[in-house]
Amino acid sequence: MKVISAEFVSAFTELNKLPSDRRPEFAFIGRSNVGKSSLINMLVQRKNLALTSSTPGKTQTINHFLVNHQWYMVDLPGYGFAKVSQKQRGVWKKMVYEYLLKREALWTVFVLIDSRVPPQRSDLDFISFLGENQIPLAIVFTKTDKLTKSKLESSIRAFLTKLEENWESLPAYFLTSSEKSAGRTAILDYISSLLDRFQN
Repeated sequence: MKVISAEFVSAFTELNKLPSDRRPEFAFIGRSNVGKSSLINMLVQRKNLALTSSTPGKTQTINHFLVNHQWYMVDLPGYGFAKVSQKQRGVWKKMVYEYLLKREALWTVFVLIDSRVPPQRSDLDFISFLGENQIPLAIVFTKTDKLTKSKLESSIRAFLTKLEENWESLPAYFLTSSEKSAGRTAILDYISSLLDRFQN
């Protein structure tokens, strides 16, 4: 898939205010500081489409970006250790889970995993939640350029092995680096294949 255009459309916290045109939506989510905004910018080759920050928890709304006037890339608030109150984390969680469970236009959730760290319970629990609710997902390992080849292979295998404890077949997964643009073509082609499959 070639990205011809990408534009910010909306940022809201309530489902009834999200775009109503029913274009397919592909959501991106992960633990705080996993590199989500950088990945989104890399995929569409726009430096500042999604705002990046060194402070975890920057994304606080459901952000829609229209790609090729055809489908939405949706930037969801991260989960994990954002430096906000317990009450605010609860508000974000309710908003995100409501979107995931009720948004009819949602086609796939891309769950971002930091390839440098051991399997995290928050990631595994979130992936289990998606599976239990039959929400289509794919896994995106980020920051793969920060590891040697052998350490990267070991890290990926460790995570997939944990998933295999509860999954009969693993979701699709991608290895990415926002700095090197690694994985860009594979993810866009995957999205393109889903669009072709369900729109034809």
